Amino acid sequence: MLTAAIATSDPNSSAQLLASIEQSGLVGSIKTWTVPTEKMPDSAEQLPDIVFLDLSLYPETFFTFGAQLRRIRPATRIIACSATVPPSPQLLLEAMRSGVQDFLAKPVEPKALKEILSRIVQECEQSDRPSFNKLIVIMGSKGGVGSTTVAVNLGVKIATYAKKRAAVLDFARPLGNVHLLLDLQPHFGLRDAIENLDRLDSHFFAGLTTRHKTGLEILGGASQPEEWQAIATPPLERVVNVAQSVFDIVLVDLGTQFSSEWSTILRMAQTILVVAEANVPSLWALERRLMALTGFGIEPDRAKVVVNRWHKNDEEALKSIQKEIRRPIFACLPNDYRKASLAINLGMPFMENHNNLLNHRYREIASQLAGIPEQPVAKRSGLDLFSFSLKRA
Repeated sequence: MLTAAIATSDPNSSAQLLASIEQSGLVGSIKTWTVPTEKMPDSAEQLPDIVFLDLSLYPETFFTFGAQLRRIRPATRIIACSATVPPSPQLLLEAMRSGVQDFLAKPVEPKALKEILSRIVQECEQSDRPSFNKLIVIMGSKGGVGSTTVAVNLGVKIATYAKKRAAVLDFARPLGNVHLLLDLQPHFGLRDAIENLDRLDSHFFAGLTTRHKTGLEILGGASQPEEWQAIATPPLERVVNVAQSVFDIVLVDLGTQFSSEWSTILRMAQTILVVAEANVPSLWALERRLMALTGFGIEPDRAKVVVNRWHKNDEEALKSIQKEIRRPIFACLPNDYRKASLAINLGMPFMENHNNLLNHRYREIASQLAGIPEQPVAKRSGLDLFSFSLKRA
């Protein structure tokens, strides 16, 4: 059950709020704090899941108190209870800046209160679930292999064909290109998420994403290379966790960046798709990247190889690399330079009306990752273009 606290300047005025919370049946323990207070909680462990601000005629003191609580424990929900609902634009602005996420009218309506509490319970249950079922990381074995193209088109297929709520987080360095491949102009992005960690929850995060007409949503990446100087990996872990509380499937485009500091995010992933091409530099880098992933504690069956821009003459090279890396190629995406180049330049993903083999391959990969049945296209050559490692385990 949830834990809660009421911050009030007059315990008598909050009696009805206290009774409504108790009657909801969703809160196990309730504290009462008098504002202003001389002493703040010492640690995040001492803070409840929800804090109700019982606003007085002077709400500024409560907003300052709420902001301090959020700095100690960003996951704490702040709900303002006010006799002025809807709040004035100035009051709403001050509340948002302090981290308030919901407003309740006083006297509190039990039904409205229970709806908010039920939603928070559901979100807490989702955040407690293992993240293995939601996160897919896409990275390139080297630069120029098309990992962002793969991430975008998989995201679109998961959203349109698999009917899952999907998002692509653009973590590529030095610049993010996901929005360009979808012809989008994000107003917010990764930098905004990092700069507002104390307010970052599912509602705030949803306001940072940009929605494509296919239903895929993106968190735009860095627009200036120097933005990465102020971004450390631990805050990115929180961004990923919050995204997983919002979406059914979260894809992270890592580009070609790779170091031990990313190991925590990599270990969170259900699947890591390593995109390569069938040429010597790419396959050489692929082999070493897979070895490094194993060194990070990533099980071999979670790191899968996708060969981009495949054509028939690559079969012998790919058979050889499968022996070297001791695992099958997960999938091959055939080389269709004209359609791929046109789609990239127009900012258009491969859609269902593009009746071609490349479109089918993306749909098959999306089906496998989303866990829905899909009849594979028949083999066209000696090497299975779509040899799922899961089926061969």
